[in-house]
Amino acid sequence: MNQQTAWLVLLGAACFETVWAVGLEYADGFSNLRATAVVVVALVVSMAGLAKAVEILPVGTAYAVWTGIGAVGTVILGIVLFGESTSPARLVCLTAIVAGVTGLRLAG
Repeated sequence: MNQQTAWLVLLGAACFETVWAVGLEYADGFSNLRATAVVVVALVVSMAGLAKAVEILPVGTAYAVWTGIGAVGTVILGIVLFGESTSPARLVCLTAIVAGVTGLRLAG
């Protein structure tokens, strides 16, 4: 795998991180078995993708980008799906995460 492919794998892994994080809301304390299964599968795929990406990418950078993308995706879906706050302070913090992830990618 080359570096560009590793970044794509990391992006996919981060998307699956968003899936499992949002899935926790639907899993309802793991009492909803179907949603719990989605959470578990997405978690395994997400971690496997991160593990594969760090074979090529620096672990600190890959982990920070993975969690950053996952956090941003989870916040956005929380806003869209669950009506979570869109306060200016929250959006500024979200922008800071995006800037940090972008900076790490460009500096990497």
